[in-house]
Amino acid sequence: MERLAMRDIVDIIYRLRKGESDRAVARHLGHHRVTIARYRELAGQHGYLDPNSPLPAPHELLAALGDAAPPPAFPSSIDPFAPLVEERLKNGVEMKAIHRLLRQQHGYTGSYSAVRRYVRRHHPRANEAFVRIETAPGEEAQVDFGTVGKLIDPATGKERTAYSFVMTLGFSRHQYVEFVFDQKIPTFIACHRRAFESFGGVVRRVVVDNLKAAVLKVALEDPVLSAPYRQMAQHYGFLIHPCRPRTPEHKGKVESGVHFVERNLFPELVGMDLVAANIRACAWVLEHAGLRTHGTTRKQPLEQFQSIEREALLPLPSRPFDFEELREALVHKDCHVVVDGSYYSAPHRYVGSRLAVHLYEQTVQLYDGVDLVVTHERAKSKGERITRGEHYPDDKRIYLERTPEICMERAKQVGESCLSVCAALASERPSDKRRALGALIGLLDRYPQERLEAACRMAIACCDPRYVRVRSILLAGTDMAPLPEEVQPASAPPHGYRFARRAEEFFSLSVARFEGVRPC
Repeated sequence: MERLAMRDIVDIIYRLRKGESDRAVARHLGHHRVTIARYRELAGQHGYLDPNSPLPAPHELLAALGDAAPPPAFPSSIDPFAPLVEERLKNGVEMKAIHRLLRQQHGYTGSYSAVRRYVRRHHPRANEAFVRIETAPGEEAQVDFGTVGKLIDPATGKERTAYSFVMTLGFSRHQYVEFVFDQKIPTFIACHRRAFESFGGVVRRVVVDNLKAAVLKVALEDPVLSAPYRQMAQHYGFLIHPCRPRTPEHKGKVESGVHFVERNLFPELVGMDLVAANIRACAWVLEHAGLRTHGTTRKQPLEQFQSIEREALLPLPSRPFDFEELREALVHKDCHVVVDGSYYSAPHRYVGSRLAVHLYEQTVQLYDGVDLVVTHERAKSKGERITRGEHYPDDKRIYLERTPEICMERAKQVGESCLSVCAALASERPSDKRRALGALIGLLDRYPQERLEAACRMAIACCDPRYVRVRSILLAGTDMAPLPEEVQPASAPPHGYRFARRAEEFFSLSVARFEGVRPC
């Protein structure tokens, strides 16, 4: 087991007393899980893990736990292959390649972890040196969450696990502290907003851990940021700087600030509700944390902030960032999602899928993962439908877009004859000719305006102002032929039909013998 400094031992015992797992403590503090497990065992033997019992002074903890003997070593499955491993290490072969060669060439059946443990035990890394980065006033703030214990939820009166949100300014080490019950995106953003408001300005860069509220995909060179946090950064004008994974020392200023809050503030908040705890936290930052002599700068954080750093901050925007809530909604068959009783359209390809819904004061945004699908204005009342026609399939959208009013306006642009045919279709009773009206205007997708106008003129001349007649004229290519010589009407007749040929040409009897037949 690695030998730890007094500060590290104190941090481990504090976290174990709060009920954190060995894996969580190891990940947060950067030590091996076996080391944490051994300290848990030793602290339990001394009775240090009981949260109700007082802890001894740090030097007493170091005396009791600092010289603990390491656990007994077990023989490694790599030992029989040690000469081969050493030879390949000398030649610069990586551990994964060594494991693969042992399995392929020498019948080794052990795991890669055994190879890694062997190499680390016999070839330990030299102590790594770090550079302490000091930043200019107003240049940087570091942000982190810490688990602190139980506080009472004012809404239910029951205890809940609470987290401390801490933002530490890089130059002055002045802090903003707030206790919350979750680490969700709306909470994370609201804490940022209140922190900037408490400072009276905004830093130019915020260093964050890789929590999901800020970073959706962890990558050193190109991390994927959550959309609300990215938009908030653009609104306030600061850069987001995610840490390298599993390197808490990259945000050591706020790490020490979180530990300072856990060890010095939270013990006096036990039994309080969340509201009272946050009131006390505000006072504690000004009366205690801000007036102490900082261990690194050897100056008072509050005095450094008020005299130097406050003036270097960027000004707050005229209005705060208005992100309210993050939800998930199903795209129904009508190409809409339902949010607070209102309906917002989404492209038809997402029907049956669930999209992330980002609610803002004035807008609603739908996301597919990290991809923005659509932005809508927020509905003013329940039941309101906010729809974009392009979200429907083409064959469904036509019916919505070709209303009688739109068709009549389009017909005016085509010409007088087209308008007359459309007016005849729109006024026909009792049959509803809306589909025929839309189909007539839809002929413009295949034919020029001049041909449609000519076909309508020909249909009127033949006393047959119907869609099927206009279409057949266009298909036959007779729209540009001369009109019948007998008549050259400018508009369709109000009643009956006019034929190009007389009835006597079709019947041997005179049409006069038939009563009720009125020649056109």
